[in-house]
Amino acid sequence: MCGRFTITLEARELQLNLSIGELPEDWQPRFNIAPSQLIPVVVDADQRKVEWMQWGLVPFWAKSPGISSKLINARAETVAEKSAFRQSFLQRRCLILADGFFEWLKTGGRSIPSTPYFFHEKNKAPFIFSGLWDRWEGTDGKVLKSCTIITCNANEVVKPIHHRMPVILDEVNRWEWLSLNEPQDLQSLLVPIREDFLKAYPVSRLVNNPNIDSENCLLPAREQGRLF
Repeated sequence: MCGRFTITLEARELQLNLSIGELPEDWQPRFNIAPSQLIPVVVDADQRKVEWMQWGLVPFWAKSPGISSKLINARAETVAEKSAFRQSFLQRRCLILADGFFEWLKTGGRSIPSTPYFFHEKNKAPFIFSGLWDRWEGTDGKVLKSCTIITCNANEVVKPIHHRMPVILDEVNRWEWLSLNEPQDLQSLLVPIREDFLKAYPVSRLVNNPNIDSENCLLPAREQGRLF
């Protein structure tokens, strides 16, 4: 799964690196993004404008937005079949901006806490997760736009830490994800990123607290120990 990620670059750097358009005026770097929070999303391959959406999908047919906590990820293998994702897969796909994500290594029994690892592009460049979005309207007329991150089997870099990883789209595939129409063509994009793309290192358990959103979340574990 993907339960935490980062997008730490300034707006201009992201525009240059990802060939995207306008970003929200309240843009700021994030070091520990958690479910239910607003995350940066692109839904249009032409304008490429970035907008905020809640992380945790609320399907248009949901009775309440509470379902979002169960839908922060969608499995690539079943995304075209599950009722929560099927229509978005065909009609409402999105790109989610990131430059890193966290996964946890289980190091022993229940009494031993898992160790968080930070995964980033080898040159610390930003990248794109594949995602789905939807629009939900409450009985009071309030509209909620929300999204989910698609995951796939882990590649050889992630696999020692976790068996799943977010689908990362390369420079060509990211725009095809928004523009293609045939389900089989879309499904072919939902594969693990190549092994030489990512690097990883352990960080401290500060990241376990969603209220901590600072650069300290990204320091190697041994360096963070010196701060306390």
